[in-house]
Amino acid sequence: MKRCRQILGVLGVVGAIGLLAPAGPAQAEPPAVEYAPTMLVLDASGSMLAEDPGGGTKMAAARTAVHSFVDIAPAESRVGLAVYGTGTGSTDAEKTAGCRDVSVLQPAGTIDKSALTTAVDSIEPSGFTPIGTALRTAAGALPTEGPRSIVLVSDGLDTCAPPDPCEVARELSAGGADIVVHTIGFGVDDESRAQLTCIADTTGGTYTDAADGRALEQVLPRVSTAALRDYASAGMPVEGTKGYQDAPEVAPGQYLDTLGHEEPRYYAVDIAEGATAYFSGTVSFPRGEDAVRATNSLHLRVYGAEGEDCNAFEHESAVRSTDGVALTVTSRWTGATEAKDGTARTDGCKGGGRYHFTVEWAGVADNAPATLPLELNVAVEPGITDAGPAAEHTPAPFTAPSGPVEPVTGGGSFNVATAVDGSGVYGDTVQRGEFVFYKVKLDWGQGLAYRVRFLETPGRGLDNVSIVTTTLYTPYRAELADEFASYTGSPQTVPTNQPALAIPEVRYRNRESSAPEVSDNALAGWYYIAVKVSPTQSDPGAARPVPIELDLAVTGTPEPGPTYRVDKADEQRPGPAPVSEPDDGNNRLPLLGVGIAVVGAIAFALVRHRGRR
Repeated sequence: MKRCRQILGVLGVVGAIGLLAPAGPAQAEPPAVEYAPTMLVLDASGSMLAEDPGGGTKMAAARTAVHSFVDIAPAESRVGLAVYGTGTGSTDAEKTAGCRDVSVLQPAGTIDKSALTTAVDSIEPSGFTPIGTALRTAAGALPTEGPRSIVLVSDGLDTCAPPDPCEVARELSAGGADIVVHTIGFGVDDESRAQLTCIADTTGGTYTDAADGRALEQVLPRVSTAALRDYASAGMPVEGTKGYQDAPEVAPGQYLDTLGHEEPRYYAVDIAEGATAYFSGTVSFPRGEDAVRATNSLHLRVYGAEGEDCNAFEHESAVRSTDGVALTVTSRWTGATEAKDGTARTDGCKGGGRYHFTVEWAGVADNAPATLPLELNVAVEPGITDAGPAAEHTPAPFTAPSGPVEPVTGGGSFNVATAVDGSGVYGDTVQRGEFVFYKVKLDWGQGLAYRVRFLETPGRGLDNVSIVTTTLYTPYRAELADEFASYTGSPQTVPTNQPALAIPEVRYRNRESSAPEVSDNALAGWYYIAVKVSPTQSDPGAARPVPIELDLAVTGTPEPGPTYRVDKADEQRPGPAPVSEPDDGNNRLPLLGVGIAVVGAIAFALVRHRGRR
């Protein structure tokens, strides 16, 4: 079956799932998750001594803003601090020295909140504005690989070029380097705004205006938190091969490989008779300028022990992938549940044994990086002796939750998706062009319904037009549902044509349905929601971040799931324990990871294709 959809806007296909396998010696450890290392770069030129409209100096407001961010930064985050303009005055005689005056006050290691606040409190502004040199210095203080971020706060134009800040930004983004620069203009004029916007756009970051100190106190923590959540791939290292003969064996778990252009990577998985296997591959594409022609696609195929083609083909595509799309291709393989029939040509694709799956970056955009990190997720679900209750086809009912809004900060990848604790209203702020992730746990017998409300932002017209989307994923990153709408700054709710996106109660036997939205909803665990707000079409730097509220309703009472087979004869083990019951790790199948991802979209035509053969 092949499904195609064409919509207005770029839907960032975001998937991140930690699939857990049955307990036992073969179970892999969950991957270590890291936030994107981030350097804060503060302007301490002489102009920061100017009075802020809200009272005090601009520098005092900047200190307060940094304190606010440090207070809410995750303890595991990696945050450093650099400053320019503190070592000289601003006379012509001091310009040569002043244009080299950049200091790293704190390296981008695991955040030391006390040291950071002490460092920022010691800053005394006095000198020039060497933005280009400051960007190079900050980049040099970050790790040499992986997603990295810089958050630059400036109240004016670079006064030291060369190097030109936009040229330095191009250097940082050359060769697919994963350094994203977010810029904040603190009471700037049009010329300064244009320069800061150029820096952000060139590296795939965001520009945000802060008209005064009070606005900066709101903007800096939000932008810095968003910088930490740039997509960071994670997993145990593995190296796929060009053929099945020497493919590495992968046990259930999450892995990290490198994917090149049009080169299928083979991996081997042993699947017991009667078991179901889940494969997924996720690639996060770097942000860039040439988004219109940036169409990329991933293919996934399954082969038998001797390389037999099992006629299982999945593909996922996204245009404008340089908007920072994380693209996932998934497969649920049931060949091991089928009995061998003695036909040599097909026996390798039935029953228990060794299988191979491949992930290929098959459709490659112009000017794409030569390689990108590939996240692999592998899970094997044992066979069953009792499938449990009958399938449920009716979507869960939606009742708008009451109570106060609970503030949350979504994660920048599936690996750091923010868990939301069941029914309620959750509030976050999404930058234009950003996607963030949330996850909610569903037990057997529980359903889910939700909607995303995009709240009001200042401004109307083309300067504020975005496409907003939300997508729901299963524990193995298969897409269950998605909706999109146009947003102009006026409040907007997605979906627009129904009360909420809803899925039926989770039942093992849902997989017997011919409807994908039911059959894919057949695992207990973490479910992911993706929400994305696209950059605006005409002036991305002028548009404000979008506050959102996620209305979430978890329905149904936890119930017994299927009875899974065990290795020992005449023994059975029950399905996953209810969410409230701890798992002892010995006699239960742990819940599979499921999540909610909030994803940012881009205004322009998107074609996403999903296919099965």
